[in-house]
Amino acid sequence: MIAGFLLLAACAQTQDAVDGVARRSAKAAVNEALVTRFPNVPSLAVTPFTDCVIDNASAREIGEFAKDAVVGVSETTVALIQSILRRPETTQCLTRAGITALAA
Repeated sequence: MIAGFLLLAACAQTQDAVDGVARRSAKAAVNEALVTRFPNVPSLAVTPFTDCVIDNASAREIGEFAKDAVVGVSETTVALIQSILRRPETTQCLTRAGITALAA
């Protein structure tokens, strides 16, 4: 019983580590895309925009962004960011950060 619990705890820690790496990679890709493909996003707002996009992305979308961090951002990356920026939750996140979402 204890061995099963320890194994489960180890699996959870491993999953958290993998999720953390994927989120950091995803943030790098979103950040790069915002800087290079979204000229209307002020440089001081890139980090809050990135955080709100990542915080409102699904696990599959995080995976796509993490992949883009390796292969490079593309029009698909831009379209995915635009889609996430249109979500009410993302708009609310940006509002809480004191930023108005820009139409991209």
